Order: sequence, then C-alpha cells, then structure tokens
Amino acid sequence: MRGVITLRDVVANLDVVLREFGALCVVRCLFASLRRKQTTFLEIALRPKRP
Repeated sequence: MRGVITLRDVVANLDVVLREFGALCVVRCLFASLRRKQTTFLEIALRPKRP
C-alpha cells in the first residue's frame, strides 16, 4: 500500500469525496492525479484554505 492518490481512486470514490469534502477537494484531487503528483488524499483534503 503506497497511500498515493490515483485517478482511479478519485473516480471510484467521487460521490463520497464530493459529499464529504466538497467540490474544491474533488478538483484538487483530480489536478493532483492528472499531474501525477506524489501526494496522499489527506494532504489534499486537509490543506488549509487560503484567506
């Protein structure tokens, strides 16, 4: 288990991510997956919001 987010993970759990974390989190997850950035879901989901 690597813990790295993949596009397959995002698409498979799209409804849960959208419902629990919102559309902005979905967009950030998709961008991270498409850029093949080595990051975990929690790093994206718990990123502080910019003021």
